[in-house]
Amino acid sequence: MIYLVDTNVLLRFTDRTHTLHSVTRTAIRKLMSDGHNLKITSQNYVEFWNVATRPADKNGFGLTPAKAERSLCLIERLFPVLPDSPATYLKWRRLVISFSVSGVQVHDARLVAAMKVNNIDCILTFNEADFTRYASEGVVAIHPATV
Repeated sequence: MIYLVDTNVLLRFTDRTHTLHSVTRTAIRKLMSDGHNLKITSQNYVEFWNVATRPADKNGFGLTPAKAERSLCLIERLFPVLPDSPATYLKWRRLVISFSVSGVQVHDARLVAAMKVNNIDCILTFNEADFTRYASEGVVAIHPATV
């Protein structure tokens, strides 16, 4: 089975000081050892960089670009990126209209669009509630603690 890995999981996976790092690492190792494929989108890279380099007092990690780049290299080695395609945009556009998506939630809709275009049903995320609206699309949100 293929899982899309949400950015919040990637962030906790690379931050060894985070309270959820161990849960995240355990879930990823288990999924991989069970033969599942863990993928990400180019959007995950962008979101990761945003949070990793944003100042800590603005809800970021406050990493320098050099440190963020080292973490990004780890992510790139472990999680293959899905191809971007015009079909993802078309699917995203349909989703935001069909589900009346607005504001910051448009980013989750784009992840769902990439999932559906690439025949992926599961997303590994700490924010399951962000994806419940897409259940009718076949999207299943899995919390790392439940793996």
